Amino acid sequence: QVQLVESGGGLVQPGGSLRLSCAASGRTFSGYHMAWFRQGPGKEREFVASISWGSGSTYYADSVKGRFTISRDNAKNTLYLLMNSLKTEDTAVYYCASRRGSYYAFSTKYDYWGQGTQVTVSS
Repeated sequence: QVQLVESGGGLVQPGGSLRLSCAASGRTFSGYHMAWFRQGPGKEREFVASISWGSGSTYYADSVKGRFTISRDNAKNTLYLLMNSLKTEDTAVYYCASRRGSYYAFSTKYDYWGQGTQVTVSS
């Protein structure tokens, strides 16, 4: 049983930084693709970034490219999202997700989800 547990959300001022973590358990993740999605108030869930657990190849939404960095620690089975230069429009619940196989930006392609962590960017 795959379990994903996010942490690290909070309130931050515009221009600030946060690092989200996602602790993964229940199996080895070689061959899996891990992603961060977010859902803002009144919005649909959208792709933020993803990484191939094995190769480390990364993918980003245009809206976060250059500001966010996705990474993973294989030894700790943990996924990270470092968010810099945060904007008010980054306010959302951020979800960690995983799927077996290759990259997809569609949430319906992901099999396992965490419970989400709230990120609020406000002055």
